[in-house]
Amino acid sequence: MTVRLSLDDLPLRAELRGQTPYGAPQAPLPIALNVNENTHPVPEDVADDILDAVARALREVNRYPDREFIGLREAFAEYLGHGLSASDIWAANGSNEVLQHVLQAFGGPGRTAFGFAPTYSMYPILARGTGASWIPGHREADYTVSAESAAEQVDRIQPDVVFLCAPNNPTGTPMTLDVIEAVYDAAPGMVVVDEAYQEFAPRDTPSALTLLPGRERLVVSRTMSKAFAFAGARVGYLAADPAVIDALRLVRLPYHLSALTQAAATAALRHAPTMLRMVDEIVAQRDRISATLDALGYDPSPSWTNFVLFGGVDDPAAVWRALYDRGVLIRDIGIPHSLRVTAGTEDETTAFLDALASLESGA
Repeated sequence: MTVRLSLDDLPLRAELRGQTPYGAPQAPLPIALNVNENTHPVPEDVADDILDAVARALREVNRYPDREFIGLREAFAEYLGHGLSASDIWAANGSNEVLQHVLQAFGGPGRTAFGFAPTYSMYPILARGTGASWIPGHREADYTVSAESAAEQVDRIQPDVVFLCAPNNPTGTPMTLDVIEAVYDAAPGMVVVDEAYQEFAPRDTPSALTLLPGRERLVVSRTMSKAFAFAGARVGYLAADPAVIDALRLVRLPYHLSALTQAAATAALRHAPTMLRMVDEIVAQRDRISATLDALGYDPSPSWTNFVLFGGVDDPAAVWRALYDRGVLIRDIGIPHSLRVTAGTEDETTAFLDALASLESGA
C-alpha cells in the first residue's frame, strides 16, 4: 500500500509551511454569489464576435502568439483613455498574475509588501509565493483609512510594494485620491492601486489613472473579470510608466498570453459600451441588497463594488450554512459577525434576499 506524502514530508520553502492555498467554496448550487463574478451572461452578439475572433486565431495556433500582445495593449489603452498608449500597458492571465509580476520584479526575498487590512486575500499569498514578507496595516472601524493615517503607517513600515485596493475587497470601501497621493509620497517603493471594481464606482469618480503622470512608481491595475463578465477568460491588465512595463518583461514567462486569450479579450473590448451596460443593473441590485439588508436589521457597509459586506450577523457560519441549504452560496470572509454577498441578476438577488428573510421568519 502506497503511503501518501504530506507537505511536511517535502523540502518546502520555510515561509510556505503552514499556509493554505487560496480557495473559495465551490458548490453546484443554483444561486452562486460568493466570488464577486459578474453573473450576467455575455450578450449573444458579443459572444458571437468573440467566437469569430477565436476561430480566426485558431487557424494560426500552431505558431507562438505575439509575445508583446501589441494589439491587445492598444485596445486596453483606448479603453482606459487618459492619454495612455500601448507602451503604458501590461496584461496577463488575470489580475493576480499581473500583481505577481509586480512582486517578482519589485518584491522578492528580503523585501516587504504592505496593505491595509482587511483587504484582498491574495495579496499576502502572492507576497509569500514570491518570497516577500507581508505586513498588514490597519483601517478604522468603518474600514476607511485617512490620508494622514495611511501616510504615517507607510512611512513607519517603509515597504517595497504597497497594495491599495480601491474600492476595497472584501469591504467595498472607496478610497479617495488624496489617500493614494499621501501613500505615494510616503512610500519608498512601488504603489499598486488595484481598481478591479472601479467600473462599479459612481460614474463621476476619478480613477487613480489621473495620478500616473510624473509618478513613475505608481501602478494602476484592472481586470476584465468583473465589469466585462470575463472571469473565465482570465485577463487582467495594468497601466504604468513604460519603464515599469520594461521591468515586468524581465519576469514574465515567454508568450504568457495565448493567441486565443488575446483574440477573445481584444474582441470583447470592441464591445465595451455593451458590456458596461450590465454594470448599471448590477449597481441597482447592489443598492437593493444594501437597502433590504438594512431593513432586515443587518449592517451593510457602503459599497462601490459589485458586492455587499454586511455585519450584524450573530453566527456567520450558521447563517452561511442555512443559506447553503436553501441553494444560495455567499461568502464568509472571516470578518467577525459579517458575511459578503455578490450582487447578481435581479432573480438571483431576489433568491438571496428571500432566503435570508426566511431565516428571520423561521420559514
